Amino acid sequence: MALSRSSRTAFAHVFRTKHFHTGSVLNARQSPGAPAAAAAKARRAIPSLEPLLIEEDALEDQVRDGDDAPEPTHKYLQQQREMLYYMRLIEHEMPKLVAYRKPFVPPNSSNPLVIRSITYGGEPHPATAKRTIVVPVARLPLRNEQAIHKFKVLAGVRWTPEPPKDSGLNPEEGGSEHGYFKISCEDFPKGPMNLKWASDTLDRLLAAANDLKEPFADIPVDTRHIEARTRKAKKGGHIYGRQTHRPTLRDFPKEWLPVPKGEATSEPSASA
Repeated sequence: MALSRSSRTAFAHVFRTKHFHTGSVLNARQSPGAPAAAAAKARRAIPSLEPLLIEEDALEDQVRDGDDAPEPTHKYLQQQREMLYYMRLIEHEMPKLVAYRKPFVPPNSSNPLVIRSITYGGEPHPATAKRTIVVPVARLPLRNEQAIHKFKVLAGVRWTPEPPKDSGLNPEEGGSEHGYFKISCEDFPKGPMNLKWASDTLDRLLAAANDLKEPFADIPVDTRHIEARTRKAKKGGHIYGRQTHRPTLRDFPKEWLPVPKGEATSEPSASA
């Protein structure tokens, strides 16, 4: 809608240009020779370099007193520190162990003992003081067959015909014809003390076995601990009094076994 002449006259002071533009733009228009960069520079805002003031009272309810992060975050950081610690050990300390490297020399007949110990990576544990000795009876300094028999009788439950599963010995290595002897001790607080007791006990058994004043020839070797172990395993070795192996077709009488078809057809023809 167009205004009348009287209305335009009344609002003439409002429609003036200076009320709708900044002073810098008006000055640029009034001086047509000034470059346009002067107007752009006048319009550019100059940032304030003064530090921003933060009210600490407004942030008190956002952070807990005496803590800067939740507990799971601290546990995660501690785990990362431990990982970095061990990575540094691998990088800088492990190469130094090359100086302690020794070539492997297989044990000979003069070193028949196998000594086993337990470790938990340096952590304290009651089982770390335990020491175990395993040795084939055939490699022990025994005089004759009578001394070997007497040693088995004196050993009792520490003698087994097969090597213990945790001994590291293999029956195919040799020396398994007379079984194996195993003794362990964990009564003392230190490992060398337990090893000394086990070694002294083995020496006393050897001395008693080589003393043939009483050869124990009329005493059989006790195998009840082997039979109990076989029954506990429940693998079939305890059936029908067989304590060494599971029953197979060879254990059945031949008259119980079925006759093969080829032999069954040949027998009637031969009789005819």
